[in-house]
Amino acid sequence: MGEVINLNKARKTRARADAQAKAVENRAKFGRTRAQKAAESAERDRIARMIDDSKRD
Repeated sequence: MGEVINLNKARKTRARADAQAKAVENRAKFGRTRAQKAAESAERDRIARMIDDSKRD
């Protein structure tokens, strides 16, 4: 016969693991500092300006 488990504990453990996985995703998605965002924006602007400047009329 199998081992007896507490279903409440199993449910809470699974919910905790899901929450931790979601936190990891959010840190990767939104976890940039203001300086990193500004640097990325400046780089995008620089590239766009360089492309626009190299176009012929």
